[in-house]
Amino acid sequence: MSKLTILVLAAASLVVSACNTVKGAGRDIESVGREGEKIIQQ
Repeated sequence: MSKLTILVLAAASLVVSACNTVKGAGRDIESVGREGEKIIQQ
């Protein structure tokens, strides 16, 4: 493989993993918000 191909694959891997990390953080924040709403409504 050429160096350019390896570089492109490495960059693509980083982008995909970063996207999954942000998505997971969003889910965590959303769950905290839901629990906060439950407490407020009681």
